[in-house]
Amino acid sequence: MFRRAFIAAFALVFCATSLFAASPRLSIINPRGVQRGTEAVLTFSGSQLGDGQQVLFYSPGFEVVKVETVDANNCKATVKISADCRLGEHVAQVRTKTGISDYRTFYIGALPQVDEKEPNNFFDQPQPITLNQTVVGTVGGEDVDYYIVEAKKGQRICAEVEAMRLGSALFDPYVAILDMKRFELSAADDTPLVNQDSVASIVAPEDGKYMVQIRETAYGGGSNYRLHVGTFPRPLAVYPAGGKLGEEIDAKFLGDPAGEFVQKFKLPTANSNEFTGLFATAGAEISPSPNPFRLFEHGNSLEVEPNNAVAQATPATLPNAFNGILQEPGDIDFFKFTATKGQVFEVECYGRRIRSAVDPVMVLYNAQGGGIVSNDDSRGPDSYFRVTIPADGEYLLSVTDHLQRGGPGFVYRVEFTGVVPSLQLSIPQVERYGQYRRQIYVAKGNRFGTIINASRANFGGKLLLEPQGMPAGISIIAEPMAENLASMPVVFEAAADAPLDGKLVDFIGRHADNPAIRGGFFNRAEFIIGAPGQSMYSWRDVDRLAVAVVDELPFKIDLVEPKVPLTQNGSMQLKVVATRKEGFKAPITLLFPFAPPGIGAAPSVTIPEGQNEALYPVNAAGNAQVGKWRVFVLGYAEIGGAAYSSTQLGNLEVTAPWVTFAMQRSATEQGQPTEVVCKVEVATPFEGNANVQLVALPNKVLSQPLQFTKDTKELVFKVTTEKDSPAGKHGIFGVVTITANGEPVTHNVGGAELRIDVPLPPKPNTPAPMPAPAVAAAAPAPMPVAAAPPKRLSRLEQLREDAKAKTAQGK
Repeated sequence: MFRRAFIAAFALVFCATSLFAASPRLSIINPRGVQRGTEAVLTFSGSQLGDGQQVLFYSPGFEVVKVETVDANNCKATVKISADCRLGEHVAQVRTKTGISDYRTFYIGALPQVDEKEPNNFFDQPQPITLNQTVVGTVGGEDVDYYIVEAKKGQRICAEVEAMRLGSALFDPYVAILDMKRFELSAADDTPLVNQDSVASIVAPEDGKYMVQIRETAYGGGSNYRLHVGTFPRPLAVYPAGGKLGEEIDAKFLGDPAGEFVQKFKLPTANSNEFTGLFATAGAEISPSPNPFRLFEHGNSLEVEPNNAVAQATPATLPNAFNGILQEPGDIDFFKFTATKGQVFEVECYGRRIRSAVDPVMVLYNAQGGGIVSNDDSRGPDSYFRVTIPADGEYLLSVTDHLQRGGPGFVYRVEFTGVVPSLQLSIPQVERYGQYRRQIYVAKGNRFGTIINASRANFGGKLLLEPQGMPAGISIIAEPMAENLASMPVVFEAAADAPLDGKLVDFIGRHADNPAIRGGFFNRAEFIIGAPGQSMYSWRDVDRLAVAVVDELPFKIDLVEPKVPLTQNGSMQLKVVATRKEGFKAPITLLFPFAPPGIGAAPSVTIPEGQNEALYPVNAAGNAQVGKWRVFVLGYAEIGGAAYSSTQLGNLEVTAPWVTFAMQRSATEQGQPTEVVCKVEVATPFEGNANVQLVALPNKVLSQPLQFTKDTKELVFKVTTEKDSPAGKHGIFGVVTITANGEPVTHNVGGAELRIDVPLPPKPNTPAPMPAPAVAAAAPAPMPVAAAPPKRLSRLEQLREDAKAKTAQGK
């Protein structure tokens, strides 16, 4: 009977833990892109994804039909993509029963897809394709892929490749269009519009066949690519590169093989991550990716050529944005405008950030041509400065290329904005270049804790959190963030009956006193990092926080709040208690994510297997910020991955020291005793006796602990040494323990030097002293009066006596 019960209990625990796969990680989404207006099966691959239940898309246009398990580390989702789904890069992540994965990207295209078919590695063995298709292929080491198309004279042939942008591998593609005589008609390695990816395009000079070639730039091994080949427009720049919110504009597209053309656009009324730029169209055809375009609160001032000299400067009006093109090598553009003394402007020049070829240099002058401020690369290759206008009057702004280059694609845009408050929230990285624990997943009936960072600009003050659209059953516990802090602890708690669900939350923070000062969440995932200097080649930013309720855990942890404060220069042990479900005995690793200013903690502590509590050591520096703080301990157990639980937000008070010691330096010789004198000052009276012990004593040096009360003014430690105690200068200090409310208040006090000298050797050839002459016995003297206790010498007096003794010995 007992054996059967034991086996049943063991089987129940084994089953529960083996089916639990915590901390899912997403590495890639396949296929790397699909056509809009279709139904596709997306496979999410990584680790612990087998129990995937929900796919979170950051953009509209996706309907999940079903999610299915592939194996323990993969799941797949059948997804309908709407016909009007935005083209380009999209973001998704998976919610499993036990967590939320990293987010990864995939692409949506307008063209039907065809797979690469080998062999297509030689010019005379190309793969035939039709125009207006997307080829999905792979390039290996020293591999070259060829595709052949037919075109009519005057037709566009455009080839745009997505490779590095896919974020799968460090794959720097080269693409070329050749005629059948192997002459390159167009070729590209890095096209500024698409970063390290490439665009090649021509207008067919005659009817016939043309070859599209793709390879890795240096013939190295690459990875997957998506090659769009068709008659779609492919401009390389748009002018102007920005416009006023809500307006209708005429945008001129530049760099298309068929020539410049103008297209009308109605701009959105508000900024959004869903607006990625302007897509050029020609009839039913559309460019595979947009031309970046700035949305601004004000209008445009466009350059009027010639404006290459101060006398020819284009008049402009603030707060309009200044727009221009460095049309030829050596071109420099001047604008003139009026401003008022005391106005403060943030001046941003957009060049590479709008995927232009320009590397701008920006200079501000007064009306007499005297330079005020200049900048080259404050924003990567782009320019930025903040300026306070020194006087009423006219000013000049010049823009040129750093290498004096120019051409039709060298578009730039300068925006003047006032200095306004801004706020951005984020979760700090806990792994390099990774997204681990940058999502919030709370087990039913449990808690999850994290740190929220706040980046304030141009304002100060306390902050409040106001997340919008949290999953049902989740509550957030957070104190206002102090004005002098840039991070705060936050604990999320899920009700025991909360439904399993995940949402992308608008995680908003605002000024405690001025609700108009507010900001949202920001997270950046770095996908491809490489030489030189760990450069970032592929990344993706998101503006929402993934939050989910997940399956309950077999454990929960709580913080036992201390009844006494932690003092500056003090230490304490925080008690953490685990509540385990029957049969769950795995060790639980504890972390202390948030430390108030000046507080330190152990990197981690473990509740051993089968045990239910641990002590977490924390300490306070001498300058730790005094105050009442909220802290939490985060714990995880390996249950098919790291499964996390957090304690509640507990109180930790930091105070000034209750006692201070002024410890005097001391010196002695090996084998001789000495004393360490301490002046005691009690700042916070206490009941009973306190204990103090000298610590950091060198080897073979001893001192007994002492006790003192709130009324003690001085303590003297008796210190003994041995003949082989280490000579030299040694730093020592005291540790005071005061008991209050049944708990210890521990201080590090004092701090002084203990010097141990080697004894002086006897002086050689010293004659024996003469015997004293005999004297007659004297009458008994009267009993002397008890002498006063000897005066304790100060350290300075001891040194003087030592000097006299050495002088007497001829030293």
